[in-house]
Amino acid sequence: MKDAPRLTTREEVMFFDTDAGGVVHNIAYLRFIETCRTRLAGLMGMNMREMMAAGEVPVVVRTEIDYRRPARLSDHLEISGVLDAVERARFWCRFEIRRPADGDLLVTCRQALALVRLETGRPQRLPTEWRARYGAGEVGG
Repeated sequence: MKDAPRLTTREEVMFFDTDAGGVVHNIAYLRFIETCRTRLAGLMGMNMREMMAAGEVPVVVRTEIDYRRPARLSDHLEISGVLDAVERARFWCRFEIRRPADGDLLVTCRQALALVRLETGRPQRLPTEWRARYGAGEVGG
């Protein structure tokens, strides 16, 4: 996609992210991705507080995740996110979680999101300027 927003966030694995063996729980990776995705949305002009007040918010409608290697207690991680595709009523983001200390790719993830009107629970069309700005992309492109 042309001019696709990209962002990398950093996290340190905390005790509460791990199981009794010091390995990161699968759900903790989704929290790391959520942080990256929320900041990526800000780059796309989505201020979550303003969107909540207006009653229209991005909602995850699909998550595809591959756990490749485990992260462990006290690991420092980099979570990279990019807008991957824009469709009429949903958009896709792609994420990778890496451990910079050894360069290992730990997790790959794709998520589809829709803008949903809170009052009705119905998806809305995405802003037309997104297609003009980013182009329509193929998922996984």
